Amino acid sequence: MSSDRWGRVDEAGTVYVRTADGEKVVGSWQAGSPEEALAYFERKYEGLVVEISLLEKRLRTTDLSAKDANTAIGHLREQVDAHHAVGDLDALRQRLDKLAGTIEERREERKAHKAKQTEEAHKAKEDLVAEAEQLAESDQWRVAGERLRALVDVWKGLPRLDRKTDDELWHRFSHARSAFSKRRKGHFAQLDAQREDARRRKEQLVSEAEALSKSRDWGPTAAKYRDLMQDWKAAGRAQREHEEDLWSRFRGAQDVFFQARSEVFAERDSEQRENLTRKEELAAEAEKLLPITDLKAARAAFRGINERWDAIGHVPRDSKAQIEGRVHTVERALQEAEEAEWRRSNPEARARAAGLTGQLQDAVDKLEAQAEKARAAGNTAKAAKLEQELAGRRALLDQALKGLEEFGG
Repeated sequence: MSSDRWGRVDEAGTVYVRTADGEKVVGSWQAGSPEEALAYFERKYEGLVVEISLLEKRLRTTDLSAKDANTAIGHLREQVDAHHAVGDLDALRQRLDKLAGTIEERREERKAHKAKQTEEAHKAKEDLVAEAEQLAESDQWRVAGERLRALVDVWKGLPRLDRKTDDELWHRFSHARSAFSKRRKGHFAQLDAQREDARRRKEQLVSEAEALSKSRDWGPTAAKYRDLMQDWKAAGRAQREHEEDLWSRFRGAQDVFFQARSEVFAERDSEQRENLTRKEELAAEAEKLLPITDLKAARAAFRGINERWDAIGHVPRDSKAQIEGRVHTVERALQEAEEAEWRRSNPEARARAAGLTGQLQDAVDKLEAQAEKARAAGNTAKAAKLEQELAGRRALLDQALKGLEEFGG
């Protein structure tokens, strides 16, 4: 017979293990000594300890599922409950019970974690749907389209919800994308139609521009080209593959016209500069007539200058006012001289001037007599008043006499 703390072997070779519920038969040993029997079943116990330790480590360090862990615990518990080992089997049961509790805690944690993930995924998908529905109304076609494609990738990366909720949210999400695509397609279809209208309109404008390119009616044609340019801008853009070619033709037709006009205007400007030089010479010749001393000779000379002036032609626009002003100054001097000559030779005007002079002379003589009489009578106040009135009449008389002199009187 042999025994230790956890087991014994009786005379018949039966092996027992001690537990909290008393001794349990482990097995029968006939092949050797009792000590060898205990050692054999203690090694089996150590094997169970190793397996339980490994399971504990797996639970700590790996993502072992609760199902697999419970299966492993059940297998080990059957071995422990079968009492086929000698050792502290009660301690092994406690460790297995603790493992089972740990698995349950982990199950609850995973359940809570999954519920949280589901809630977060639900919120994330609700946000994606709301953003997609907002983007569905956007006119920022490129930006909104790229963002919607990015939202699809985000959706695919989120966990699935329950089928009903997930399907409902996906339906809204998909509907928003479809609505945006439909609006975008309609927009670009309309844009294509507008660009086709623009292309046709610009084809017409190009034809008109090309037809005008050989015109030599400079002013009206330039105005027509300005109108065509306004029409071009108002027509909008054609398709990209047509726009550049149409513009090249349109601009080319204008260039042909304006180049020809520039050449003609350059030649005309040269001629007008020559005309300006000649008219400056005539203006200087006319200015030599001033001051006018011989009206008849000056008038004849100015007439000849005018005839040569009219034969010369146009000068540059920015010089026209200045050069013509010089000649007009001489012309005004001639007119004033002619008016003065007419006044001198007009009998009626001379008679009126003489009559006015006589009246003023009579008034002066009368006032002088009255003033002298007042002074003689010692009435100085009246004399002073009469002298004041007399000064005004004398000034008028002087002016009248000067006017009468102009008539040679």
